[in-house]
Amino acid sequence: MKKRFGGFNKVYAMQLATIFLGFIVFGISENIKGPAIPRIQFDFSLDEKQLGTLLSLNALGYLIACSFTAVLVRKWGIKAVSIIAFASMIFSGVLIYISHSYPLFSASYFLMYIGNGMLEIGLAILGARIFIKNTGTMMNLSHFFYGFSSTLAPLLATGLMTVSVFGHILDWRGMYLIMLSLSLLPILFALRSTFPGDDLPYEDRIPLKTLVRDPALWLMVLILSFGVVSELAVGGWLVNFLEKAYLWDTVTASGMLSTFFLCFSLARLLLGPVTDKIGFNLSLIIFSAFSALCTFAAILGGEKLAFLFAAAGIGIAMIYPTVMAFIAKRYPHGSDTAITFTVTLMGVGSVIGNYAIGAVIEGVKRLYGAESQTGLLRGLQAGYAFIGLCAAICAISGCVLYRYLHRRQELI
Repeated sequence: MKKRFGGFNKVYAMQLATIFLGFIVFGISENIKGPAIPRIQFDFSLDEKQLGTLLSLNALGYLIACSFTAVLVRKWGIKAVSIIAFASMIFSGVLIYISHSYPLFSASYFLMYIGNGMLEIGLAILGARIFIKNTGTMMNLSHFFYGFSSTLAPLLATGLMTVSVFGHILDWRGMYLIMLSLSLLPILFALRSTFPGDDLPYEDRIPLKTLVRDPALWLMVLILSFGVVSELAVGGWLVNFLEKAYLWDTVTASGMLSTFFLCFSLARLLLGPVTDKIGFNLSLIIFSAFSALCTFAAILGGEKLAFLFAAAGIGIAMIYPTVMAFIAKRYPHGSDTAITFTVTLMGVGSVIGNYAIGAVIEGVKRLYGAESQTGLLRGLQAGYAFIGLCAAICAISGCVLYRYLHRRQELI
């Protein structure tokens, strides 16, 4: 009996190592591009439109991967699909390293984002199957590793690009090869582990047709989409807002963004147990409302309350992992299909949401005078208010979900 218990612990340790290292690799692969893009643009003589097309192709690859990963999981199992996802990251790193023509490079980059999409779905499915107890805590802890590696990735990338090996500078190609080769570590742990759920008979799985009739799933899509728009938009707009609205220098504005990510990471590390204690439904309402209130207060309070922009990270950090935990609990036999459905629609919503922020800023600027400082300030405030509105819509959708599930006595 003792041996059996010890064996279980060893398997669980391998599973945890696969997921935690997987999230570290995921965070690195998504966030090393920042320091590399100016060099890529220079080497291939790309204009801004070509660069935008390259990044759009990546988003397309990501969405394509989200659409087929669950099918592969059902056919081959989550272990095989996870290993394929990690292996595709390594292979794309090799291709990026040897790509000296733009067509080969863009194809290699596209493959990397196919791997990224497979990783996002694969890791979410792994978490849903493994974290049966303390689901909220463990989901948030997993996503903490993503936030942690996302914070370090640009610094590591910048440092590696200047390293000389055998008299040759690694530059951005060598940096991508080394960073993406870290995917070998979770592969080694995955090979030594087994994962539950693959042996579930097909007839016991919840079909997509049944899932899409559940209003709770559509409310999850709303919460996740607006939550992720609010989360990702901060990285793109906070520094720009502080520099142009309050005339902060780049270092100070970037420091506020770093503080946001610090609050974001610490929230996932420390507040996961809170979601388990008070319930996922209530957690989604409280944390998204907190983020919205911080954002609106920061805008209305002016420069003296700018620290609340960073504090908003505490609330918005909890949305994604809590939604994943909710799905794992509500659909134990259909989590792979439910996760794929929500994440794919979330990806589409994110593209629309980020476009909407830019459109709001431009529209309000023209209203107050496109060339005036007042027009710029009001436009930036309106754009950032839209980010707060996204968090508020999360809270409102959470209230609707709470009422729906409470009436049916299905609160989680």
